[in-house]
Amino acid sequence: VVIGVLTTAKSKILRRWKTCDNGITDALNEAKDNVKYLSTLEKYTEPLKSGTPEQIIESLPALMNNVKMMLTIARYYSTQEHMTTLFVKITNQMIKTCRKGIEYVDGEKKRLWDQDHEDLLKRLEMSLKLNDAYQEL
Repeated sequence: VVIGVLTTAKSKILRRWKTCDNGITDALNEAKDNVKYLSTLEKYTEPLKSGTPEQIIESLPALMNNVKMMLTIARYYSTQEHMTTLFVKITNQMIKTCRKGIEYVDGEKKRLWDQDHEDLLKRLEMSLKLNDAYQEL
């Protein structure tokens, strides 16, 4: 309706209106595309939030395959900026999960020096294995 009125009135604002409308349409399409691809990652990122380093190691190949798929076919999300942000978030969540696994024993936060040394070493080693597995992919 607005475009019809502007066209009929031969308004100079019509060009700016079309530019603005195209920008909004492009932003909407980008948002829809990003939601589509990021939602496919959701089930693979669940271990990052609530799992253990062992569970994260098991889920890493599938997560990375989906990220690679996004990189190759996502129209908007496959930029260096978007991918860097995604990997920063994945990495930070892995660190949080490892830290929680090291600091908490049976749901209770304990100082490192007050923990059983052998059990602590096992959890530290598992965190290092997660790092190695992540670096290999």
